[in-house]
Parts: sequence; structure tokens; C-alpha cells
Amino acid sequence: MILFQRSVILLLLTSVCILPSAFAEKADQDKPVILEAEKVSVNDVQQVYELEGKVLLIKGSILVTSEKGSIKVDPEGYEFIDVQGNSSSNASFRQRREGPADEYMQARGQTVTYNAKNELLTITGDASLKRLHNMQMIDQLLGSKIEYDDVQQYYRVSPPENATADDLPLARAILSPRRKATLEK
Repeated sequence: MILFQRSVILLLLTSVCILPSAFAEKADQDKPVILEAEKVSVNDVQQVYELEGKVLLIKGSILVTSEKGSIKVDPEGYEFIDVQGNSSSNASFRQRREGPADEYMQARGQTVTYNAKNELLTITGDASLKRLHNMQMIDQLLGSKIEYDDVQQYYRVSPPENATADDLPLARAILSPRRKATLEK
């Protein structure tokens, strides 16, 4: 059991990565939200939108797909997106990053949540997160739950709560080396 705990701690520590200074596309904040689904329920008073069936959400460079989900808008205008896949397809999230041209964050999982106010992306259930530059993978993380904080610039991969030592590896990260010039920008 001690070996398992050390392995999980090591996996959590090695799955944290500091990224170069680039944030989510700031222009996305001022873009309209475009929603498509088989069924859309709108509560304009509470600013809550429920979506079902072949969900597509576009806001600037943000592209979200799923089978169902909800969007809540706070009084300041920030969106809180919570979408789920189904047994045959995962939910997905993609956003262009501010700074380097053609750099994107791309996520897939059973559930994807995005807090636009805090720029926090959480992927659960067979979670995958990639950082792409010119559509080529730079970083990739796989695990049960992945959190990406764009403001603090870190990834965190967590194992399933009921994981055992036999389940290792619980997380996997492929991280490209950072060049000094990239870090100084």
C-alpha cells in the first residue's frame, strides 16, 4: 500500500507542468454564443441553457461538442459550461490560446466543464488533454480526471478514487521540452 501511495503521489507530481506565458484567447470573451442541439431549453431570467442531442457550442475560438449539457451565465457575463458525452461518444472542448499563432488546447472526456471566469477546464472519465501547435501535439495528458488552469498555467492529472496498485499507470503525460525563448515571451 505504501508503494501504491508513493506511486500515486509521484504521478500527481510529475503530471503538473508549468507552461509558457500564453492564455486563453481573450477575444473569446466578447464573442456571441452560438448553440446548436436537437433540443434547447432557454431560461432567460436565470440565464440557464439546457441542451440535448448533438450539442455544438461555439464562442469565438471555443468549440464544444457533446450529447447533452448546460450553460449558465453569471451576472458579469461569464459562462459556466458543463457537458457530457454518452456511451458511444465523449464530450470535447477546443480553444485557441492567446500568444503563439495556431496554438490550441483540446480536451475529450465523458464530462467536460469549463469556468470562463476562472479559466478552469476539468475533464473526467477517460480524460485526454492535448496542447497543439500548428495541429501537432506538444503536450498530452491522459487519466481519469484532468484539470487545466489557464490563469495559473498548470495541468493536474488525478487517479480514480477507487484505484489500486494493480491499476498503474493511472496517469500519463507526454511533455515537450520548453525552449528558453518560449519561456521568456
